[in-house]
Order: sequence, then C-alpha cells, then structure tokens
Amino acid sequence: MKTFVVIGLGRFGTAIAAELSDLGHEVLAVDQSDELVQGVSGRVTHAVAGDARDPAVLRALGVRNYDCAIVAVGEDVGNSALITLNLKELGVPQVICKSKSHVHRRVLEKIGADRVVFPEHEMGVKLAQGLSSSNVLNFIELSEDFGIVETAIPRAWHFKTIKELDVRAKFKVNIIAMRKGKDGALNVAPGPDYTMEPGDAAVALGRTEDVNRLQDLE
Repeated sequence: MKTFVVIGLGRFGTAIAAELSDLGHEVLAVDQSDELVQGVSGRVTHAVAGDARDPAVLRALGVRNYDCAIVAVGEDVGNSALITLNLKELGVPQVICKSKSHVHRRVLEKIGADRVVFPEHEMGVKLAQGLSSSNVLNFIELSEDFGIVETAIPRAWHFKTIKELDVRAKFKVNIIAMRKGKDGALNVAPGPDYTMEPGDAAVALGRTEDVNRLQDLE
C-alpha cells in the first residue's frame, strides 16, 4: 500500500483520490472548500480543509511522510506553482501536478515537479487516435515523443510470428503485449515465436510517429 496526498478536489482531484482509495491506498485529500472536503470524506482515508499554499498547513498535515503528492489545482498557475514548491521544499518524494497549458507545464517542471500531466491535451490526443482509425483500440501518451497503442493487427500479419514480421526493425516499435480478441486475455511480453491470428490486437511501444503508422497498415 502506498500513501498519497491529493490537493485540490475538483472533478480531476476527486476522481484520483477516490480511485486511489478504491485501489487500497491511503489517501489524504485536501482542499480549501469545506463542501468539497465533505463530499469526498467518505471515500478516502482522511479529508481535510486547509490552504496548501501555506507551508505550515502542509507541515502540520505531515505531507513529508507520504509517498506521493498530486497537485490537482490546475486553474491558477500561481497557486499550483506555490503548492508544488512547498511540497518539494518539505521533502515529498514525488510530486505530480496537473497543468492547463504547455506554458504551465514548463513552469511546474522548472520548479521541480517530478511529473506534469495535461489531462485535456492527453485525452484529446487519445480521442483523436481512436477517431482516426477503426483499428486503434487504445492510445496512451507517455510523453510528447513516445506512446503506447493497442491496435487490431493488419491482415498482412495474420498467421505470422513476431520474429517473421521483424516488427522492431521494419516499423521501429516494440510489441510489448498481445491480446486474443477484443476482450481477450493480455499476453504480456510475447516471445518471438508468438503467431498472430485474425482478431488479435497488438500493444506496441514506440515514438508517437511510429506507432501512428501502424494504424495505416491493411
């Protein structure tokens, strides 16, 4: 079990806090709004009303003892930057922040955020990937340059092994998993002798431009 602090209980922060708690982790949820705190209190380990811009408040809550802090205050650049700075100075091992723009992301990275997420952008990319091809089942952006795509295999791959296809050399992606059918079990790290069959889906890791090319294969 890990321990998390979630600061900011809008839709994004509340969803993360509740899901982490459902997964069995200890979660401290913090927001200035008593109403938002009360709304999530029954779904997390602890819920506290407080101003995370004040380092004394964070110190009193013992945030330095948590494994990870998630700053879900994304609307105000100044507030999220100040909270992030406070958390880093207090020694929180990992600080993950929500940003509302690429400029906001750069600011947070400059002051030491370990990871910055841009939910609207990432969801937009994922949706666009899905809409652009009926073959794409899922897309995860790992960074601006790399992603993971789950795509129905093209007809040309049917009844061929991963070794025969030489996917890494020809397409510059790594097959990290295979799925039998749309809702079938996931075969993680399939061997080179894995034979692809109609209905299979491949989960590939690589540069975004390379994984995108897989959707154009027939």
